[in-house]
Amino acid sequence: MYKTILIPVAFGHEEERAVAVARKLLTTGGKIVLLNVVEEIPAYISPYLPAGTLEKNVTDALADLKDMAAKAGADCSATVAVGHPGQEILEQARKHDAECIVIASHKPGLEDYFLGSTAARIVRHAQCCVHVMR
Repeated sequence: MYKTILIPVAFGHEEERAVAVARKLLTTGGKIVLLNVVEEIPAYISPYLPAGTLEKNVTDALADLKDMAAKAGADCSATVAVGHPGQEILEQARKHDAECIVIASHKPGLEDYFLGSTAARIVRHAQCCVHVMR
């Protein structure tokens, strides 16, 4: 089983199920890291938003993740990164020495065949095991 499991969380997308799956894969004494990636606000949009919007989004996401981690158990921690989800998930997996990433995926649509989903990028580029939930 795995000592450190990273769970990328897109709120409202089966995060409780992901934690349950990770629990089954976690070794005794292991840890689960819940991660939410807040995308940067494009420069062409930022003048139309209130000052501090990105910081507020990060603060809100961290508060929600900490609540989720508290409910999930003492072996869960929460972290928020800012950037492109695919890149940040891989970077956080390296940073936390994750041995496995548990990620939810949707049924691929036409746009995914041209651009690819975040889960597909993680599967292709992760340096650790990836468990994809459907």
